[in-house]
Amino acid sequence: MLTTSSLSIGYHHPLASNLNLELHPAELVCLIGPNGVGKSTLLRTLAGMEKPLAGTVWLQHDNLHHLPAMELAKRLAIVLTGRVESPLLTAYELVSLGRYPYTDWLGRLTARDEVAVRHAMHLTDTWRFQARPLAQLSDGERQKVMIARALAQEPKVLLLDEPTAFLDLPRRVDLLQLLRRLARETQTAILLSTHDLDLALRLADRLWLFSSNGTMEIGLPEALALNGAIARVFQSEGAYFDHAIGAFRVHQAIHGPLTLEGDGYGITAAWTWRALERLGYEVHNGKSRYPLRVEILAESHWRLVTPSTQTDHFSLESLLTQIAQFHSHENLL
Repeated sequence: MLTTSSLSIGYHHPLASNLNLELHPAELVCLIGPNGVGKSTLLRTLAGMEKPLAGTVWLQHDNLHHLPAMELAKRLAIVLTGRVESPLLTAYELVSLGRYPYTDWLGRLTARDEVAVRHAMHLTDTWRFQARPLAQLSDGERQKVMIARALAQEPKVLLLDEPTAFLDLPRRVDLLQLLRRLARETQTAILLSTHDLDLALRLADRLWLFSSNGTMEIGLPEALALNGAIARVFQSEGAYFDHAIGAFRVHQAIHGPLTLEGDGYGITAAWTWRALERLGYEVHNGKSRYPLRVEILAESHWRLVTPSTQTDHFSLESLLTQIAQFHSHENLL
């Protein structure tokens, strides 16, 4: 649907050069990378809002930057990060603005336009509050209305800049799942920028991994995790990407190694591991035998074994308090 050839983006100086990118129908692509690398600039260039410094953006074999505005709006839609402040508009009225490329000079909606608006709202589950003013919508509802407005344009390509920026975790998951479903059902090529790496790894069909040196790595989320690309792009002094679990860990192992036994208690073991890491311990599984050891004997039963004592605990807080006391005593010695 959309391709670039030798694309260079930026303003006075290039942020990235020689980008050869492709968006395919029914595909959800997440654009990820550190702050300030140029993700928004790339989206605005792909949308025709900024001119490229060099190269070409092709939209269905046409030079995107040479298309008349109305024709471009029929093929491509974009949802930006900023909030639309029109509190008196109803959800339906806002979505109907997406039909502007198709209406006459008075902006009158035809029966065909009404059908497109209703269809977009049904696809995004926004029809149920179509008569409510924007001021009465939650952030999640408002963002779905903005996506419905974009869908009302009946685009082949949909671009979104940080669509989950103002949402809590459940609404972020809901929105990303919606976009994935819309890509499949409407055969639209969807590209969104996001800082939510965990959700991108779980839901994107493909990642565009934008690094601070202006290069782009493209591939399956799992492939970019396995080959270390994500870890390289997001490396920092305070955290690192653990490709084994697909998430970031914090650098804070300051108390040395500790053995944790009891893998059979899955959830309890997982959160005990997290708690011990938070205290600053380098946690190892039961195959490693270190002088300081925590054994999980039941879902609410832990045993702390030190070189000289062992104590049983029936709450995680009690266990952590005892470990802290042990560490303080060792420091005094």
